[in-house]
Amino acid sequence: MIQLKNKKLKLTGLVIACALISACDRNFSNPVGEADKNYSSGTADFTTFVSVGDSLTAGYGNAALYIEGQEDSYPAILAQQFAKVGGGEFKQPLMADNLGGLLFGGNPSPDFPNRLVLNVETKTPEPIAGTPTTEVSSVLTGAFNNMGVPGAKSFHLVSNSYGDFNGLLTDPATANPYYVRFASTPTATIIGDAAAQQASFFVMWIGNNDVLSYATAGGVGVDQTGNPDPSTYGSTDITDPTAFEGVYSGLVDAMTASNPSNKGVLINIPDIKAIPYFTTVPYNALPLTQAEADALNAAYADYNTGVQGALGAGLIDQNEATLRTISFSQGQNPVVILDEDLTDITAVNAALVKMRQATANDLLVLTTRSKIGTLADPNNANSAWGVGVPLEDSDVLIPSEISAIDTARTAFNATIKAKADADDDLLFFDVEAVLDELSTTGIYYGSGSINARYATGDGFSLDGVHPTPRAYSIIANRIIKTINEGFNANIPTVNPDNYPTIFVK
Repeated sequence: MIQLKNKKLKLTGLVIACALISACDRNFSNPVGEADKNYSSGTADFTTFVSVGDSLTAGYGNAALYIEGQEDSYPAILAQQFAKVGGGEFKQPLMADNLGGLLFGGNPSPDFPNRLVLNVETKTPEPIAGTPTTEVSSVLTGAFNNMGVPGAKSFHLVSNSYGDFNGLLTDPATANPYYVRFASTPTATIIGDAAAQQASFFVMWIGNNDVLSYATAGGVGVDQTGNPDPSTYGSTDITDPTAFEGVYSGLVDAMTASNPSNKGVLINIPDIKAIPYFTTVPYNALPLTQAEADALNAAYADYNTGVQGALGAGLIDQNEATLRTISFSQGQNPVVILDEDLTDITAVNAALVKMRQATANDLLVLTTRSKIGTLADPNNANSAWGVGVPLEDSDVLIPSEISAIDTARTAFNATIKAKADADDDLLFFDVEAVLDELSTTGIYYGSGSINARYATGDGFSLDGVHPTPRAYSIIANRIIKTINEGFNANIPTVNPDNYPTIFVK
């Protein structure tokens, strides 16, 4: 079900009040009647709850961070329920509005636009109208329980330049605007600010961006496996598993050392193949008539002849020649893509670039949905992307890139689980299994269900990567179940129907 924007009008007053002070506390005191419930914290203590992570922890969705998303973040939902068993207040570094864009010196940044809403007429997502009011240089004060920072990788949590505004002015930037807004000092670290609160209970979900930034860039980056020095990495590189292991262990140790009697939950990293950013656009996205297919086959005849010439010259084998042969027919057809793993045969003919048609083993990123079929050159009718001009490297994850992502992620998850298994006060939460369920069978929660279909499945926001508030609520419920079982607690869950999905224009 699409959540219409008027369903949230009742929150307008609260949103405005929070926007005026830029940071709003949620004091989750026990509501009337809750004391009569048979709820229990078990062996855990939720007096001071701190969540550590990236955009998934912050409540990011629809390609932006905004108040309603933060208030429906999974940590905020957990804190609401923890309050029923003695949990204290939960402060978040709230944005100034529900638009989500950022201001730098009073100027909106094209790199941080407003959140997405669905245009029902065009059936496409677009940024919501309005001028954002969240000024990055207006630093918030106080400790914050939600230490989720959008864009953060594991090693960013120990960087003492990540919250320095001046680091936004360097090239490449060494700071993150979301953390700049609430870092305790310009030289503070995320993990330092988190540990300083001496949490009685914490949840850590970090490491997604250590592979996701590479994935969303279509594999444009470097697999840094074998290079344990993150200071040499580019922004879209895959983190070395050995480096991740060292950093992650240090992050967990910092939290446990800050309060030796605390407990916590460690969350693993989901498979990218479970999220719609990589599954929405099919490899065979070209619908063609027989006449169109015939015309394209004629246009690619010289290319195919050149491929056969390279085969005859021994430059490629039969398997590669077959893979590189372009052929169209009536009906749905694979798009044409560049593949950097193909052999360079341009010495035979400069037109014989590394291109082929996509297969089911490739993953086209969500942004190709609006790119395929448009003209690379407005003055050339034969330059349609994915048809007459191959999609670029950044548009597609090819098998070798998918394999690199899977290999690193598997290693990261092994580190996370081993760290949890080694400490009786730490629980392991398998969110990978939850999102796999969401993408295969869907998740039925009693009064409804959600799945991973883009824009219609209610499980993912319009950026195709981050869950909707309803999905975050289900994740929170599953975490609560893990806590109840692992720490002999009795914490109530929430009704996912009380949380929205996507918004329409």
